[in-house]
Amino acid sequence: MLIILNGFTSCGSSRKVIIEKQTSPTKQTKAVTSTNLPKKADKVPEKPLTNKEKIVRYIDLFAPIAQQEMKSFGIPASITIAQGILESGMGFGRLAVEGNNHFGIKCHTEWDGKRIYHDDDEKGECFRVYADPKDSFRDHSLFLRDRSRYAFLFELKIDNYKSWAKGLKKAGYATDPKYPDKLISLIERFDLTKYDLKKNELKLVINTPKVSKKTFVHKVEKGDTLYSVSKKYNVTLKQIIELNNIKDQTIFLGQSLTIPSNP
Repeated sequence: MLIILNGFTSCGSSRKVIIEKQTSPTKQTKAVTSTNLPKKADKVPEKPLTNKEKIVRYIDLFAPIAQQEMKSFGIPASITIAQGILESGMGFGRLAVEGNNHFGIKCHTEWDGKRIYHDDDEKGECFRVYADPKDSFRDHSLFLRDRSRYAFLFELKIDNYKSWAKGLKKAGYATDPKYPDKLISLIERFDLTKYDLKKNELKLVINTPKVSKKTFVHKVEKGDTLYSVSKKYNVTLKQIIELNNIKDQTIFLGQSLTIPSNP
């Protein structure tokens, strides 16, 4: 603390006397200057990851989960990893970040969990939200196992990733005509087949649905609805929707519907 007093010297000239007063007998006030302020560490901007680095990071994180799903359901880990990379934007896409949805699985009629809305084939489509990415991987396995249109995939050789990639497109998993090529390219560029398990490592508790290979075609006529068609042939709405990859339960005049022949 500084006290300024007006006083006189012995020679009679007026001057100011500055006295420094200690506020404590043991502590002294130290002037704060820019030279003794703690210096902040220079913040080095993070270098953005390249796409290759993002993919490698994704594989490191999720390959073990894909292997576990392969062990339980018989879906090649290489296919699951490649689909995850593609569908989740290498783990950086909005659905993956905000909804833990790594496979772009939409709500569909049976979903009663949390939802997120996102523009895809159409504006503001409904997608599933999971508590953990592991839940997304498990739902992906169940999604393929429990839908009749994917049943033929489980008849393919477990190491035939090319046929699996083409089969996913054929069954309607994606609308992109280059979808199989993109999966195959990822698998080969990053050697994803090394994560595939051998037959003797699988649990083989797959329980794929038994689907009758006998089907016939119904041509939609005026007044037809999915409900009326299902009642006419004594099949479920779900069977018709999944077999024909129908969205929003919409059919149109003249459309050819594949109808399963129930025993």
